[in-house]
Amino acid sequence: MFRNLACTLLLTLTPVAASAGPIAFDGNWQNQKFPFQAANSYQTDGKGVTVTSQDSVSLLYRRTPDASSAKSARWSWSVTEGVPATDLRRKGGDDRNLALYFVFSDEATAGTLQGASLRSLLGAENVRVLVYVWGGNATRGAVLDSPYLGSRGKTVVLRSAGTGSATEQVNFDADLKKAFGERPAVLLGAAISADSDDTDSRISARIDSLRLD
Repeated sequence: MFRNLACTLLLTLTPVAASAGPIAFDGNWQNQKFPFQAANSYQTDGKGVTVTSQDSVSLLYRRTPDASSAKSARWSWSVTEGVPATDLRRKGGDDRNLALYFVFSDEATAGTLQGASLRSLLGAENVRVLVYVWGGNATRGAVLDSPYLGSRGKTVVLRSAGTGSATEQVNFDADLKKAFGERPAVLLGAAISADSDDTDSRISARIDSLRLD
């Protein structure tokens, strides 16, 4: 799962309009595939995205330049088919139903990463990544080390493995300080993933009404 995450994502992320407030699920999102891995299916319809993952993994992402100072996010999500509970700290064994990535940096680093590839973005020393997850065997609120991002990323568990629907609201300032001890000033972008390749499972899920404030 997410094998060689920081060294295999080669597409250049081009800044696109993403004003603070509702984030449209439109053509500005891009499905980033992984070498030798089947990719997820993402069907966007303006308001949300339907995700299907069948023994597969990939990322749907966009840059968010006009929401760079966002302090919070909210969204609704649902899972009708999901993967078993896994250890989200274990590389190669951390399948999850859904994950939302938010990538941050200090202002100086943000200036150097304009037009950077996703590989450069996630691999930059001063980047910090919050990964909000529905899946795994940890309890809600657990903050776990990322097995792929090292000190740059933390997994925040919002819901353990299972099905259902829910609405979430997260506070970037509080979560960044808890995870990293400080709040980097700039939100660079967001990504969505589903991951079923390690457990040979199937995921059917949806995210709606993503908003940055």
